[in-house]
Amino acid sequence: MSRRLFGTDGIRGVANNYPLTPEMLTKIGRAIAHYFKEKNNKPRHKIVIGKDTRLSGYMVEYALTSAICSAGADVLLVGPMPTPAIAHLTKSLNCDAGIVLSASHNPSQDNGLKIFDENGFKLPDEVEEKIENYVFSEEINHEHIKGELIGKAFRIDDARGRYIEFAKSSIQSASLRGLKIVLDCANGAAYHIAPHILSELGAEVVVLNNKPDGLNINKDCGATHPEVIQQKVKEIGADAGIALDGDADRALFCDENGEFIDGDKIMVMVTQHFMNKKKLNHNTLVVTDYSNLGVDRALRAVGGNVIRVKNGDRYVAEEMRNNNYTIGGEKSGHIIFGRYSTTGDGVITALQVLNLMKETGKKMSELASCMTEMPQVLINVEVNEKKQFEEMPGFFTKLKEVNEKLSGRGRMLVRYSGTQNMCRIMVEGENQEEIESHANELAEELRREVGV
Repeated sequence: MSRRLFGTDGIRGVANNYPLTPEMLTKIGRAIAHYFKEKNNKPRHKIVIGKDTRLSGYMVEYALTSAICSAGADVLLVGPMPTPAIAHLTKSLNCDAGIVLSASHNPSQDNGLKIFDENGFKLPDEVEEKIENYVFSEEINHEHIKGELIGKAFRIDDARGRYIEFAKSSIQSASLRGLKIVLDCANGAAYHIAPHILSELGAEVVVLNNKPDGLNINKDCGATHPEVIQQKVKEIGADAGIALDGDADRALFCDENGEFIDGDKIMVMVTQHFMNKKKLNHNTLVVTDYSNLGVDRALRAVGGNVIRVKNGDRYVAEEMRNNNYTIGGEKSGHIIFGRYSTTGDGVITALQVLNLMKETGKKMSELASCMTEMPQVLINVEVNEKKQFEEMPGFFTKLKEVNEKLSGRGRMLVRYSGTQNMCRIMVEGENQEEIESHANELAEELRREVGV
């Protein structure tokens, strides 16, 4: 069955356009409440809702709240909070589900829903399909929900403090005193949380982009614009820079020289450290297909293993959960520390990396030398429609040609984005000029077929 609402990371689109209209959000909210009420048999059901700082968050929040209450479940509202905070609060507040209203790194006009189950995990494909079926079916009827059966909505005042203490506990009672850090909050969900955590742990924090106005989330800042922290770190002589995205479920870094550090290098440095401390279950790191082959080489050189799953941090989480792995994540900076989080957590990632600097006494640049990247090219091609590759003879032939040329010396990964009208073309190999040529050939052919 083709997916009509859910992409690789929940539901996403332009706010007040289908499917994020008040009418559709009402159907979606009722479907979510219906599913979790059926799943968890108890007298009263609770769903916690948090959001990032987008102006449209008010509209989406109220539409969902009304719908869920009409289905007979209570709603706990916590306001702007990082996505991983909602995953934690879902468990902490003993809720049946958690919903985050966010479009992550997308511009402010977009919004979306990310849904967690009662254990703080993102929903598997089969559950999303069930919720979709409820949305588009006529079998849900809540007319019997009357009087005392109608749900209530509550504001939870101490949610921020709960998450702050939880995040700090991930490095126990360690101190970050002596570190000077540049922190870019992307005018997003962690603007009032991440600076406090780092400061309370003793770091000197220079905070950027922590004044959201509803429209400036991710705008020329945060994880999509790491050049902001790179420039500031060099300007003031900081020890490291951290860039969060709009919902703070990922973090990217730069070293004391302003050199960019992506999620792959972060995962390798912390994984090697966990291996040295005998804290890495099965000596295994879980990554997605987009992680550089340099990750595999670096970890295998020290006796570690790498398992790859398809793109999306929820697939990383599923693999970790099913096999009790400790660390996993994505090149984009979504990193999951299984002892603490059920989803990517930019704040906890930042704390783990800074604590690693303190424990080892090493500069960020030295830690980041843990792996050598193989040349990799990623081109995003905007498309009018997401046609099957087999239906585009020219492009499909070019795919086979490039794959044959790379055989044994590199790899290629081509897929449509689950949240945007975009095709991502990734080519990796030993020679930069060769892979750039292959990637550009593929992109040009695709643009001829379905490009904008």
